[in-house]
Amino acid sequence: MAFWNRKKTDPTPATSVDPTQAAATPSEAADTSANANTAAKKSGGWLAGLRKTAQWLNTDIRDLWKSEGELVDDDFLQKLFAILVRSDMGGDMARTIRDRIGRDYRARKGHFEEMLTVISEEIRSSLEQTGTAIKMAETGPTVILVVGVNGSGKTTSIAKLAYRFHAQGKRVLLGAGDTFRAAAVEQLKIWSDRIGCDIVTAASGADPASVVFQTVAKAVADQYDVCILDTAGRLQTQGHLMQQLDKIRRVITKHVADAPHEVLLVLDATAGQNAISQAKGFSQAAGCTGIVLSKLDGSAKGGVIVPIRQQFNLPVKLVGLGEQLGDMAEFDPDSFTKGLFGEE
Repeated sequence: MAFWNRKKTDPTPATSVDPTQAAATPSEAADTSANANTAAKKSGGWLAGLRKTAQWLNTDIRDLWKSEGELVDDDFLQKLFAILVRSDMGGDMARTIRDRIGRDYRARKGHFEEMLTVISEEIRSSLEQTGTAIKMAETGPTVILVVGVNGSGKTTSIAKLAYRFHAQGKRVLLGAGDTFRAAAVEQLKIWSDRIGCDIVTAASGADPASVVFQTVAKAVADQYDVCILDTAGRLQTQGHLMQQLDKIRRVITKHVADAPHEVLLVLDATAGQNAISQAKGFSQAAGCTGIVLSKLDGSAKGGVIVPIRQQFNLPVKLVGLGEQLGDMAEFDPDSFTKGLFGEE
């Protein structure tokens, strides 16, 4: 087992999700460390992150209307329903919106702006949630287990999460538990160097539970504030690998009885409805406590967050909004809904 230990320093984050690029200058780091959401706001935040979805959704919906308004009849409602479903917000939400507009406007002309208000209200209401803040341990290290399939943006999300905590002045330890992919371990090592946090790694193919065991032991012994554990990118259909997740949870409790304090499921916003099947498998096997929605800036299917919230009793805690380390924000229904329709 190898340890990379560093003294606590000011954060010096990379300026892109490509960890091979040079780190930012100390002055740039200080700029973003003042507020964990600053970089996301500077890059346009929700409005920029949801630009593709907003452009697609607004264009298709607006095309339903004539300048003088549009008669709300069965044909109109059917077309509206199809557009909403294609945004990946799910059939339940699409039906709710269709039925309300049909009930309130049937047999009379409705205008684009007033219909958009109805749609926004229904989506915002469905996304109201509690428990969005990351749960922190009262004593000892806060242990966060991160799960998700390969390609979901899991490693980059871990880096962004570590950066947020490091920018708050917390001592962060990473555990590179995705030992089945040498590239994942190497990428996480590069990220830890860029951020200025410590990491525990092992040889390729080592038992992930062993890496987790030693990482948590070190976090306790050396009094780290936060311990973030990567796991293999297991597909939700692979039962034996899901059993490994259960093993990992058990070894964590040997050092911290009430850990993990969070089990965050990283879902790729570009995966659309497939993200829902991922959420089902992982939430059952890993005991997930929250969702991190990654790659929202690269998706035209940002509406997938709606059925995820409707079908699972899991709060969406964090959202990836861009390519910078600071481009991660706490989920906010109002900001999301405004961004979904391109509102300032």
